[in-house]
Amino acid sequence: MKKITIVTGGSRGIGRATALQLTKSGHDVCIGFHNQEQAAHEVVDEINQHGGKAIAVQVDIANEAQVVRLFNLVDEALGMVTGLVNNAAILLHQARIEQMDANRINHILSTNVTGSFLCAREAVKRMAFRHGGQGGAIVNVSSAASRLGSPHEYIDYAASKGALDSLTIGLSLEVAAQGIRVNAVRPGFIYTGMHADGGEPDRIERVKNTLPMQRGGQPGEVAQAIAWLLSEEASYVTGAFIDIAGGK
Repeated sequence: MKKITIVTGGSRGIGRATALQLTKSGHDVCIGFHNQEQAAHEVVDEINQHGGKAIAVQVDIANEAQVVRLFNLVDEALGMVTGLVNNAAILLHQARIEQMDANRINHILSTNVTGSFLCAREAVKRMAFRHGGQGGAIVNVSSAASRLGSPHEYIDYAASKGALDSLTIGLSLEVAAQGIRVNAVRPGFIYTGMHADGGEPDRIERVKNTLPMQRGGQPGEVAQAIAWLLSEEASYVTGAFIDIAGGK
């Protein structure tokens, strides 16, 4: 079966590293991006220059019509999706709950939760045996924050990732007999640009000495776990979580 995988949030960080890793394993890849068009096309160019096949599609995953368009475009350009990496997410400036309003909370949830649900829905429509599909795999990029709560920083983001954990468990049970595996990775303290979104670009440097492994992680380390979960080597794995957080 030809491997065709959508990586949302694929223009930077973990998403970028995952797209590059997957092409080494023979996946055709769609890079979903929201704002960083140049970065997304740079990833596509790098993949194509090394003999892979990739496209980039702009999408706001919180917008249902745009998610449907994303999958339809992939159907036309690459073929039927066999893999989905639900990686796109947003993080806002560090704040305590007293500083959070409904707009902020709903903005986080609409992207990190609703967006992931919508992408999973469209993937299942294409992968499930009951819809004429040939199976596939979904990997949700959760966070160690779902376990740790991120107090004093972003409990709204942590709560959104807790919802993603529940989606992973429930959906894995719902579609297991349909040939679809659903798993999650929970990265912790990874060197990515997302920390700048939270207002502290050097956050990993601040916290790394509190970690059992005494260092932050690299996006490629997460990407390798995602690639394994999408591979046939993980063919009997579903509903599972891989924590990639330096022992935290």
